[in-house]
Amino acid sequence: MSVLVNLNFPIKQNKLDDFFSMMSEALKETRVFDGCISVKTYHEEGTHNVLLIEEWESFDKQKAYLNWRVETGLLEVLVEYLDGELSVKKYILKNNV
Repeated sequence: MSVLVNLNFPIKQNKLDDFFSMMSEALKETRVFDGCISVKTYHEEGTHNVLLIEEWESFDKQKAYLNWRVETGLLEVLVEYLDGELSVKKYILKNNV
């Protein structure tokens, strides 16, 4: 059963283009990470909010990915782009509904 992880990034107004450039490279590695099914990036019209929708085979595989990102320093890099708190929500697919 797949799971979704949604990350909402409030990006500084003057950093939006740089953020997209940086994430374009970073997400290449995400998409080939073990357990990643897909990653899609959305920009909320008229704002500086960016939504990342990640689909994973399991929360365990997404957690392994997150641990790897912490180890490699990507989360520290993200801080320079954020204009507020990163919001993370996790969802489990309910096939029988």
